Parts: sequence; C-alpha cells; structure tokens
Amino acid sequence: MASKSMHTDIAMGQDVEAGCFSGLFRLRNKGGTKNEPSKDRQGQVTQGSPDFEPQNTELPPYVQYPYGWYGGYEGQPAPVDQVAEKPPSYDEDVFRPDIVSTIESKLKELSPSLRQLSLDIWNHPEIMWEEKYAHDRLTQFMSSHGFSVTPHYLGVDTAFRAAYTHSPDGKPLRSARVIGVNSEMDALPGIGHGCGHNLIAMSGVAVALAIKAALEQHAIAGTVVLLGTPAEEAGGGKITLLERGGYDEMDACIMSHPSSGPDNFSAIWPGVACQPIDVEFFGHGAHAASAPWEAQNALDGAFVAYASISALRQQMKPDQRVHGIIVGRDWAPNVIPDYAELRYIVRASNWVELEALRTRVRACFDAAALATACKIEVSLGAGYFELRNNDVLGREYANVVGRRYGMTTVSSSEGAKFSTDFGNVTHALPALHPAYSIPTEPNGSNHTPQFTKAAATPEAHAATLKVATGLAATGVRVLADAEFARRVTKYFEDNKAATTSS
Repeated sequence: MASKSMHTDIAMGQDVEAGCFSGLFRLRNKGGTKNEPSKDRQGQVTQGSPDFEPQNTELPPYVQYPYGWYGGYEGQPAPVDQVAEKPPSYDEDVFRPDIVSTIESKLKELSPSLRQLSLDIWNHPEIMWEEKYAHDRLTQFMSSHGFSVTPHYLGVDTAFRAAYTHSPDGKPLRSARVIGVNSEMDALPGIGHGCGHNLIAMSGVAVALAIKAALEQHAIAGTVVLLGTPAEEAGGGKITLLERGGYDEMDACIMSHPSSGPDNFSAIWPGVACQPIDVEFFGHGAHAASAPWEAQNALDGAFVAYASISALRQQMKPDQRVHGIIVGRDWAPNVIPDYAELRYIVRASNWVELEALRTRVRACFDAAALATACKIEVSLGAGYFELRNNDVLGREYANVVGRRYGMTTVSSSEGAKFSTDFGNVTHALPALHPAYSIPTEPNGSNHTPQFTKAAATPEAHAATLKVATGLAATGVRVLADAEFARRVTKYFEDNKAATTSS
C-alpha cells in the first residue's frame, strides 16, 4: 500500500510514527539499573548520530507501572478477566531434538556475524521506505550464505526475497512445502531503532540460515524464503508485498518482535487492528488583532476536533484507542493560522470494530470543520488487521523455547495494544508472531530512546537467538512433518471460517 516517503535523515524533533509495539510492555522495573550499549567480541556499539541518550529523570511512584500491558506476572495482581493464560506448553517432547541441536549449533557458529549484522543496521537507522543500507547489507549477507537473492522485490525498492531449496535426492521438488520468514528493517524518526527492528532483521536471517542448516544436515526436502519487509512502522510494506503475491508460495510464515518485559519471557498476543488518519484543515489567515473576523481559524478547527475526540474516549470500549498530534506550518502568534493538520491513529480489537470507530472519529473532524468554517481533506493510511496467530505453530514454538531454555510463553486477548502489518499476513495464511522480552531501563519500552539503547546490547542479542531457535525448529517441522503441516493448515482454515461466519 502506497505511502509518502520520508526524509532519510533521522533528526531529533521529527514526528514519531505510532507504529507497531507502542505500549506493549511499558516498564521493566529493576531499580533504575542501566544497560548501556557495550563492547563485546562481536562488535562495538557507537552512538554517533543521532544522539540516543535519554534524559535521566526520576519519575514519581504513581507513574511507574510493572509493564505496559494488563495482567498479573511476578506477583503483580490482575483483574480476573485479564490474567495472562499460559498455553499448555511443554505438553509433549520436542520434535526431533537432533534437529534442534543442529539449529542451536548453527546459531552459535553464526552468532558473531549475526551480532555484527544487527549492530551495523542499528548504527545506520533508516525510516520507512528508505532502508537502503539495510537492504544492501542483508541481501549481501544472504547471498554469501548460499541463498538465491532477489533485490528490490516486486517493485518495492527496499524489499528483497532470499530463498534456499533443498532436495535430498537431487530431483526436482513437486510436493515439498515452503516456510516463510520475515525481516523488518525500518527505524523511527528521531529515535533510531527504538522498536528493535535491527534485532528483527537479524532474527529473520538467523531463522532462515538455521532452517537451511537443518534441511542439509537431516536430508529434509523443502524451501525457506526470507522476505525483507520495509515500512512496518506506518507504511504497510508487508501489505504491499502481500497484494503483489509475495506470500503466495508459502505454506506458513514466521517472525518475532522484541519488547520490554520479565526475564526469559515471550507472549503470543492477537494485537489490534490499526489505521492512520491524516486530516488537513484549510482556513483563511488574518491579523490576529486588527481583523480576526476576516479569518477562518484552521488551528481552531484542529483544536475542536482534538477536543471532540477526547470527549469521545469516554464512550469508547476499553480495548479501543484514538491518539494523535497537531502539526502546524509557519505559525505565528499574531497571525491566525490558515492551515493545520491532525495526524491520528485509530485502533480497535479487530478490523470490523475499527471501521465502526473510524466512522465516529470522522464525525468529529466534520463537526469541527463545520463549526470553524474550514474545509478539510482526510487521508487514510495503510490498514493493519489484528494478528491471528496460528495456535498449532504457537504451541510448537512455546514447547521448544520452554523445554530448551525455560522460557515462559503466555497467551491472552487482553492488555497488549500493539499493531503490525504482519496482521494482514496472518489473515492470508498460517502465521506466527511471538513477542519476547529484552532487558531495558525503567520506563524504557518500545518507541523510546531507552529501548533504542537496549536493542544494541549483548543481552538483547542472546534473547533474540533463543527465540530464533524456537522459530527455526517450528519452521523445520512445517517442512519435515506432513501431519503437523496439515494441522497447521486446518487450524487456519477453521479459524478463518469461524471468524467469517461470526
């Protein structure tokens, strides 16, 4: 889905897109201990430009929360209807422990180069549709490891496809399955990789290379396809690739996303539907003292709309969100503004509810224009569907990371108010998108300078490789186990039918 290109320079003071994991886990409360980006054998973090150093301010206790999601964990109380339920993980032995061992060995071998790859992308943050350095770095890396790479995939300048097919007997494959993996790359304006997409880019590479190693070592037929997916934060890069057939060949697709949270923790949440709305108010300027009656005040129009939406929130459902900012152009206190812009994002538990909420929000814009005699132009951004994680894939992933690393994986429909264009992928084919925690500073959740620093630490790298092991093992099982693949497809089809009929 098309979106306006933004400047490549990431400078402090630019508007930050609300994006994907805004507010998923808001606080890792560890008494203010900082995890500074540090040197290790695999690479060195350099601050350079932009300056990611956050302000060091003490917050009073009443604005400190355990996490940015509702639920009880590590002794924190929770409402009865919001307790995070642990899926029945660890309910069976890990499928083919020898395959998992191969995956672990390969990731241990690749860890230094994967660490450097992540740091290189972290040190070159690029906003949506401008991920040229990341595109080139990732495609070169995949080519060097035996993948067939298509740069600028499907006409998207910073997308790519990297594929590897293994045929144990050397004959053409007819019925072998295809597992897809995604690597996100875009950064946030003014913050850099404050959503950890350097880790997601590296994780996708790690999963794809680990699956390749398992196919070769254990004579498994199949194909692994890594897609480099730009513009997750607002542009809907995956939606563009989906509409152009980029996911048609896949039997399933997997990826992960870092966030703050408890130690050794991951979560399989549905996320929420999301859509940006930009509203421009056009009025008529005048001298604010001499002849204010000649004006139609565009700023007043934006303010009335802003206040109307604030009043609307009292009647919104608890799982709905409408949030935004007012943007001006050449404003001065002695000139009545003839132009103002609102940039909003609407979120709801699913796309059907989002459309209904969006209609109510649009009424606030129209009423404000009428009240202030302004004209408005409304533009809708890429619509992100809610995540529909595949339960069969999710249980397999949770079982692997639980048994191998003691990682707790929870699942709940409450509390996690994030959005991602991967939601649209999960509506089209079986897919899995677990979140996982990395160590962060207090109040240093996603979309903060503190999380930018956390995304470059060795601890974040180690956590990402654990999750990559679980995803790679899950992906290999899709290729190696026909009955498992059948159950994955059946769950997707049954869930889609149930959702459509409801």
